[in-house]
Amino acid sequence: MNRIETQSLDISYDDVLIVEELNLGIPAGKITSIIGPNGCGKSTILKAIGRILKSKAGVVYLNGQDISQLATKEVAKKMAILPQTPTAPSGLTVGELIAYGRFPHQKGFGKLTEEDKQIVTWALSVTKLSEFELREVDSLSGGQRQRVWIAMALAQQTELILLDEPTTYLDLAHQLEVLELLQELNQSQGCTIAMVLHDLNLAARFSDYMVAISKGKVICHGAPAEVFLPEVLREAFHIDAQIIIEPRTQRPLCLTYELIKEESDENGT
Repeated sequence: MNRIETQSLDISYDDVLIVEELNLGIPAGKITSIIGPNGCGKSTILKAIGRILKSKAGVVYLNGQDISQLATKEVAKKMAILPQTPTAPSGLTVGELIAYGRFPHQKGFGKLTEEDKQIVTWALSVTKLSEFELREVDSLSGGQRQRVWIAMALAQQTELILLDEPTTYLDLAHQLEVLELLQELNQSQGCTIAMVLHDLNLAARFSDYMVAISKGKVICHGAPAEVFLPEVLREAFHIDAQIIIEPRTQRPLCLTYELIKEESDENGT
């Protein structure tokens, strides 16, 4: 079963068509990574799925329902989306930011109920942020801040989380910290997670399903072993990659790669 499906989706900025005739499925209960070169439409697709960007044509289905026909609060109860560089108002504490995740479930004047407070406490706990509840978000490290945003998404109690480059600007340790957290949430909470990642090796390591995009079109999709192949990386990134199976994770790993030179360059013309 697919949590998200797109049917003949066209997405454009002004009059420039970025994505054309996109048919894409995000399987339920899995971690899906969308990979592809800069400018190929990865983030654009995520924004259209998350209803941040209006599509020009086609349909996005959320659990079989046309997402354009659903009320905003109804969508927010089912799907959380984290942009590439989210920012919080200055002075906001960790607990206060996470509590914003309860907004879709609130009625009237939006006062937190006891159930809301319990869910915020749970989100703090599973993301290992309980000790930071009263700290200002601005005072945290990059990895800690990213965990706060994920905790806010968890507080929404959604079945689907979309993330655009969740490891951007993080060092190696914090990248692993964030991705291991997402993996744990997927396995323990059953969250469906779809994310755009630039680091191909991390995408292959932490994903159950991968989608390779080039020029706004899906060129390959499936398990990492079916997508993370030299011929796919050649078509998507124009590189000649050497792929091995990493012995600890048994996942494909790009060991090294070279740019593919144009034939005219090779002939010296």
